[in-house]
Amino acid sequence: MDIISIIVPCYNEEESLPFFYKQIVDIAEGMKKVNYELLFINDGSKDNTLLILKKLSSANIKVKYISFTRNFGKEAAMLAGLQKASGDYIVIMDADLQHPVKLLPEMYYSLKNENIDCVCAKRIDREGEGKLRNSLTKYFYNIINKMSEIEMIDGAGDYRMMSRQMRDSVISFKEYNRYSKGLFSFVGFETKMIPYHNINRVVGNTKWSFFSLFKYAMNGVISFSTIPLLIASFCGLIFCFLAFVMAIYTAIKTTIYGNPTSGWTTLVCIILFIGGLQMFFMGIIGQYIAKIYMEVKHRPIYIIKETNLEDGFV
Repeated sequence: MDIISIIVPCYNEEESLPFFYKQIVDIAEGMKKVNYELLFINDGSKDNTLLILKKLSSANIKVKYISFTRNFGKEAAMLAGLQKASGDYIVIMDADLQHPVKLLPEMYYSLKNENIDCVCAKRIDREGEGKLRNSLTKYFYNIINKMSEIEMIDGAGDYRMMSRQMRDSVISFKEYNRYSKGLFSFVGFETKMIPYHNINRVVGNTKWSFFSLFKYAMNGVISFSTIPLLIASFCGLIFCFLAFVMAIYTAIKTTIYGNPTSGWTTLVCIILFIGGLQMFFMGIIGQYIAKIYMEVKHRPIYIIKETNLEDGFV
């Protein structure tokens, strides 16, 4: 009998957990010849999420939980779940029910009967979200796919079921700055897409602000592409060439026509423009250096405060 490990990162999900638990148990119990475990990762929640998880685990031995000492982020929560999952097949999904639970049987039977290692739920629309956010998301995927050597599909998120072999490959990466969407593509296992329409949260509000989404997007670009560094170098060469041409032009103009150098306002604008551009590219270089800085520290990606797993804190 196959075991499916369902990993559920949680951050302040006390309102949605009862609804999610009921739906996921109904679906999992209805799958024939399949056993399951629910592995909840409490990512430093400030509400009663941990208390609810303890109650659920007391009522159902298939419910496991890991609680972090603080909020380490969804990437850390997903990694912890992948590392601790014991199933033959592993699922990652959110607790807010925006990931349709009803797709689980189709995911499993596709993995079981087809020669693939991963089934990913692909959101085919973003109904209910703002137009600005939708546009920026599309631009992001267009940019990162042009910059990166791997393909990242718009709408293909974290909600997926994978074989244990793929899971082993994903957790073999020891990097501190993780971008799982890129890692899922990087490992190269054949993936099937199952389309679904966008679903709004049942209760509560999203934990992703515009700034956090922007920060996450930049992490994806820097983690899987060095093109921004190449762009900075290319722009530097262009401006050096333009400066050389302008120097020759100014020298010839002054020598032949006797015109003194003028254009104070133009000069100030050029200096401010080039100075701003330099600071921008220094910021890009700084981001890469910051990633290196965090990697070489070898800090733990997460710290567990308590868990009901039999292997404890190992």
